[in-house]
Amino acid sequence: MPMRAMQLQRPARAEDRPLSLVETAVPEPGDDEVRIRIRACGVCHTDLHEVEGDLPLPRLPLIPGHEIVGVVDKLGSKAPGPDTGTVVGVPWLNWTCGRCRYCRSGRENLCERIRFTGYSVDGGYAEYAVVPSGFCYPLSDSLDPIEAAPLLCAGVIGYRALRLAGVHGPGSTRSSLESSTTRTPGPLRLGLYGFGASAHICLQIARHWNCRTAVFTRADKHKQLARGLGADWVGEAGEDPPWPLDSSIAFAPAGDIVPKALRMLDRAGTLALAGIHMSPIPEMPYDLIYHERTVRSVANSTRQDVRDLLRLAVEVPIRTTVEEYPLEQANDALLAVKHSRTEAAAVLKVGG
Repeated sequence: MPMRAMQLQRPARAEDRPLSLVETAVPEPGDDEVRIRIRACGVCHTDLHEVEGDLPLPRLPLIPGHEIVGVVDKLGSKAPGPDTGTVVGVPWLNWTCGRCRYCRSGRENLCERIRFTGYSVDGGYAEYAVVPSGFCYPLSDSLDPIEAAPLLCAGVIGYRALRLAGVHGPGSTRSSLESSTTRTPGPLRLGLYGFGASAHICLQIARHWNCRTAVFTRADKHKQLARGLGADWVGEAGEDPPWPLDSSIAFAPAGDIVPKALRMLDRAGTLALAGIHMSPIPEMPYDLIYHERTVRSVANSTRQDVRDLLRLAVEVPIRTTVEEYPLEQANDALLAVKHSRTEAAAVLKVGG
């Protein structure tokens, strides 16, 4: 039985429309896999880096896509579940070995044999996909399939970036981050650089956790969305927010943001770099890092990150802003993401 899919034969600029609509065999699940009949798949910046050749690809041809929402329609012979008919989400993390030093120390996001959806294996720009049974997640009935798709990567990476930036939950506060006696402990002050799919989810979590938030973005529509979602201050990279920042996250893949963001950090502040790819970071003076400021990258996610984010999505509740595209318009969706034409997230609507 054939299925439709948007397939990459070789990397090329998004403007060259590198994805082709093909008919290919519907995949059969292996022993410990489940098959998903896909309803929606988000279009992520990582997909753009794949199709344009910024990331070395382990296989070609390739079906991209790793923000998958669908319905389990077949189980492998040894798969314990989820049951057929269950609506599930499938994220970037596709499989980990469970045996290497990283897996055994709770850092499966750094697994030495790690596999990724829509990169190591075919992904969600298709009508069906298969995934190991332990790496898909039942979704709450309160989550709309289209709106839930960006949660599976943009949301999960945003959540992990918050944690690595030192933002950990309700009532997050600064205590001894500053030496000045004129300041008193209060809400943690968070900066977000770039305001696309991930940042607009991250902002909602940060506000739920009572952070003060500053958003740095160039696009007017992104500024309007940030204000609408309750950002305390909105401006552009290089502008000064009304207060120094305890933590910041850079979502935009532009290395020149790093020194600008460090300049806005208070003493002992942390800057998390949330992208899988970034242009070169320019040379910068040591005093931007002095006073125990920290710069760290965010690499992938764990299964627990996904569970925690999906729980938060219901608790907050998180509302994603999406623009829908039919499967055969995946090239158009990639171009919209590349040139920031979407208000927040692009999602392929695949099935009903």
